[in-house]
Amino acid sequence: MINVYWGSEFIPEMLKVLEEEDVVATFFVGGMWATKENKLLIDIANAGHEIANHGYYHKDHDKISYERNIEEISLTKQVIYDICGIETNLFMPPSGAFNQTTLKASASASHKTIMWSKDTIDWRDQDKTLIYNRATQNIEGGDLILMHPTKATSLILIDIIKSLKNAGWELVSVSDNISTVIISD
Repeated sequence: MINVYWGSEFIPEMLKVLEEEDVVATFFVGGMWATKENKLLIDIANAGHEIANHGYYHKDHDKISYERNIEEISLTKQVIYDICGIETNLFMPPSGAFNQTTLKASASASHKTIMWSKDTIDWRDQDKTLIYNRATQNIEGGDLILMHPTKATSLILIDIIKSLKNAGWELVSVSDNISTVIISD
C-alpha cells in the first residue's frame, strides 16, 4: 500500500520497480494531490495498479463530522473518477485517524475502511535499513504493508519485494488480499 499526498518525484521509479517485479500495488491517493498530478495518477492507473481513496485534504477523520467525512471521501472519489475513470471503493483514513463516525461515513460512501498491519514509517525515517526491516520482518499472511513515495523507499523497494518473494509471499493488491479466503487443514 502506498499513500500519496506528496513525493511525486519518486513515484516513476517506484512504478518502474513494480513493473519489473510484476507486482500490483494499491495507491491510496489524496484528492488534493490528484488534482495537481493528473498525469501521474493516470500513469499509476495505466500501469494496472489499484487506485484507492485517502481523503481530500489529509485531515484527521476522527476529528471531523460525519458530513465532512463523507465530503472528503466523496470529493476524492469524484476527482479520481474524473481524471482516470476509476471508481474507488477502499478508503484509508489519513494518519490512521478514525472513529465510528468515520467508519459509518466511509460505508455510506460505499467504501471499505482499510488500515495497515505493517508500517514502514518511511515518511519520518529515511533509513533504508529500518524501512526494509519494518517491511520484511515477522510477516504473516494477509499483512498490509504501508509505504509512501520517499527517496529511501524508492531505493529499497526492489530489495523489499525480492525478499518477500524469496520468502514465498505473493504480493497482491489490497482488494485481492482482503478477498482471499485462507482455508487450513
